[in-house]
Amino acid sequence: MRRINELLREVIAEEITHLKDPGIGFVTVTGVDTSPDLRNATVFYTVLGSEEEQSATSAALRRATPRIQASIGPQVRMKYLPRLSFQVDPAIETGLRIEEKLRELKHE
Repeated sequence: MRRINELLREVIAEEITHLKDPGIGFVTVTGVDTSPDLRNATVFYTVLGSEEEQSATSAALRRATPRIQASIGPQVRMKYLPRLSFQVDPAIETGLRIEEKLRELKHE
């Protein structure tokens, strides 16, 4: 599963760079979690910018999902083409909160 997830992450990240939608900001695909039956895949990503830019990117990725999904087929040989869903990666925000707490502890 790790190999499949990494392969999907690479293909999806490459495809996002080819999108011409002006709503897509600076996106980094941080990971993919594919279901065991290979029918669904959650794509985790981060976006640099304001809340407005992040929501615009989220909407643009939802619009582009069918195109991205279709581009996976010719590049990845899988029994099923997974249905993609995009989700902001919570790990980055969690890491920032932990870092802030560590700084506060250091100053105390």
